[in-house]
Amino acid sequence: MDDFEDDLSRALSGGTPHDRWMRLALDEARAAAAEDEVPVGAIVVAAGRVIASAHNQREQLADPTAHAEMIALTQAAAALGSWRLEGCTLYVTLEPCPMCAGAILQARVPFVVWGAADPKAGAVESLYKLFEDPRLNHRVEHTGRVLAPECGAILSDFFRGKRT
Repeated sequence: MDDFEDDLSRALSGGTPHDRWMRLALDEARAAAAEDEVPVGAIVVAAGRVIASAHNQREQLADPTAHAEMIALTQAAAALGSWRLEGCTLYVTLEPCPMCAGAILQARVPFVVWGAADPKAGAVESLYKLFEDPRLNHRVEHTGRVLAPECGAILSDFFRGKRT
C-alpha cells in the first residue's frame, strides 16, 4: 500500500470527515514532538486527498516562519502549481497565529479546520478574528475545536515535559 492509501485508510477510520483528516494532522504533530519541535501539525486536502502535510520545524530549520501551516501552504502551492489554494481545506491542530492566518488569507484558502484554541496567539477566534475582518479582501470559513482535547493534550504534554 502506498503512502496515499495509508493516509486515506487512516482518515476513513471512524468519526466525522473533519475528525478523520484532523487525525492525520495529529500524526504530523506527533512527528514534530519526536523532533523536539512544538507539536503542531497541518495537512492540506484537495479533491478528497492530502496534497500537503507538515509540522513545525522552527528549531530544525532555524526559521521563525517554519510553522506547520506555512510549510503545508508552500507544499500545497507546489503540488497545485499555483499560489491560489482555492478548493483546498487546511487542517491544523492549533488555532493559527497572526502570521499563519495572514498567509492563509493570502493563499485564498476557503476553509480551515483547527483543533485546540490558542489563547496566547490565536488569530481566528481567541485574540483576533482575521478570517472575518471585513477590511480584508478575502474571507475564510472555519470550524474550530475539532478533536480539541487530543490537539490540546499533545501540546500540554510537550510543554509539561519541557518544564520537568
